[in-house]
Amino acid sequence: MSNVEDLINQKVDLILINPTDSDAVKSAVEAANAADIPVITLDRGANGGEVVAHIASDNVAGGVLAGEFIVEQLGGEGKVVELEGIPGASAARDRGEGFNKALEGTNIEVVARQTANFDRAEGLSVMENILQAQTEIDAVFAHNDEMALGALEAIKASGRDILVVGFDATADAKAAVEDGSMAATVEQLPKMIGSLGVENAMKVINGESVEKTIPVNLQLVTKK
Repeated sequence: MSNVEDLINQKVDLILINPTDSDAVKSAVEAANAADIPVITLDRGANGGEVVAHIASDNVAGGVLAGEFIVEQLGGEGKVVELEGIPGASAARDRGEGFNKALEGTNIEVVARQTANFDRAEGLSVMENILQAQTEIDAVFAHNDEMALGALEAIKASGRDILVVGFDATADAKAAVEDGSMAATVEQLPKMIGSLGVENAMKVINGESVEKTIPVNLQLVTKK
């Protein structure tokens, strides 16, 4: 909020925001609206205020990709864990929606669903607790790679064989997929999100119209 207030005082022409929390960013967007400064959101949306464009990966489609991969690997049946991102973040909500949509009509049961706030250390501790509570787990889907890598540490320490799928395709996650310890990760194209943000910002500043929602493609990264 203080960053946005500084920008408003500088009388900038447009603000691009990558929100951490879609609910919490609402007041910042509304402050920019009140100052007649257009706002573009990147990667995560804002649950309030008016934005001229939202540029992001299709997180629902990404969740579906992850879910379909797990369904295929488990042969349509088994027990899975879902590690959720920050409550209220659009990315967490959408990735979860897509993942659970992919499980519909299968014999796969989500035996635990808990937030680890997109954090690796929390992913480790939350997964340790879930491993103690659940004697049978076939796969884990984490809403981002940090949580997936944390969960992977807990799983390795437990000595159990559990499929892990993450989201973001960070360098650490790609290395884990390459060495076979992680099954897959959904790859976004953040550079494209950034460049499209600037391109559309210039269009808005020049008085041109832009699409309200601008999706960016993603893909599943596996060892193959």
